[in-house]
Amino acid sequence: MLPGRFILGVGSGENLNEHILGDHWPESDVRHEMLEEAVEVIRLLWRGDQQSHYGDYYTVENARIYTLPDEPPPIAVAAGGSKAAELAGRIGDGLVATSPDKELKLEFEKAGGKGKPWHAEAPVCWAESEAKARGAACEYWPTAAFTGELSQVLPVPAHFEQVAKMVSEEDVAKKIVCGPDPERYLAKINEYVEAGFDHVWLHQVGPDQEGFFRFFEKEVFPKLDRE
Repeated sequence: MLPGRFILGVGSGENLNEHILGDHWPESDVRHEMLEEAVEVIRLLWRGDQQSHYGDYYTVENARIYTLPDEPPPIAVAAGGSKAAELAGRIGDGLVATSPDKELKLEFEKAGGKGKPWHAEAPVCWAESEAKARGAACEYWPTAAFTGELSQVLPVPAHFEQVAKMVSEEDVAKKIVCGPDPERYLAKINEYVEAGFDHVWLHQVGPDQEGFFRFFEKEVFPKLDRE
C-alpha cells in the first residue's frame, strides 16, 4: 500500500501495552535482548518460505508470510539512551529519537549506524493563540513533561492520569512548542538539524490537525532551508 514509503519502527516496549499478558516486566537490558531477537525473527520471516526459530525468548515453528513486499521495509530502532542507540546502530536500518542528543548519534554511528538515516520526532501544538495551544498540549499530551522511565514502566492509564495531575501547563510548554509563531517551530527543527538528524517530523498533539497543516504550509515550510 505504501511502496518505498513505509518504515517499521520498533522499540523496547512500554508496560502500558504489555502488562495485559501478566508476564514479569523485565528491565531495559533484557528488553533490548528481546527486541534484538524479535528483529531477527522478523527478518527471517521476510525471507519467505517456511521458517522456524528457537531462541532465548521466542519460538516460531513452520511460519510463513505468503504476501511478501518486493523489498523488505527498513527497520528503525527507537533510542533514548546510549545502550539503545548502540543496538540501533548494530541491528537497525535507522534510528528514531525524540531529543536532539548528539551523543545518541555518536553511539549509533560507532555501532554500525554510520550512513543510516536518523529520524526525529518533535511534539508541537499549534492553535490560534499560545494560550489555547498550551492548554491543549497539557490536556492531550501531559506525558511530555514526564521524566525518567515513567512512560515505559507505568502499567495502566489510571497511573498516567495520576502523574499527569502532578505536572503543570508550564511544565508541558517547556517540552512542546506551542502557539502560532513560526519562528519557534523553525528553531525547534534547527535544534535537531544541528544535532545531525536528517529526517525530522513534527507531531501535532492538539485537535486542530487541518489548522496545523495550513499553518505549516503557509508560515513554516517556505522558510525552511531544504538544501
